[in-house]
Amino acid sequence: MLLKNRYSLLLIITSGLLLIPLIAMQFTTEVNWQLNDFLIAGALIIGTGLFIYFIKDNIKNANKRGLLILAIIILVALLWAEMAVGIFGSPIAGS
Repeated sequence: MLLKNRYSLLLIITSGLLLIPLIAMQFTTEVNWQLNDFLIAGALIIGTGLFIYFIKDNIKNANKRGLLILAIIILVALLWAEMAVGIFGSPIAGS
């Protein structure tokens, strides 16, 4: 039952986060997401959540667990920024 609740919570959080740009698109032209943007963002958020759950379940050392989760969050933030505005100029840059 715990696992089912975890995944439900992850889906609720993901949906809530994806509602932010969806609502913003109704009020401004500055936010212009397409369906593929929502799909990629959703996959990135869900994948991150699942990876964090995996680390929390399998790494017993609290310091190591905390550092790994922090590293994941930093890497996802950098990936998100690269995909959004191209801070590194890689081929996945959105600009």
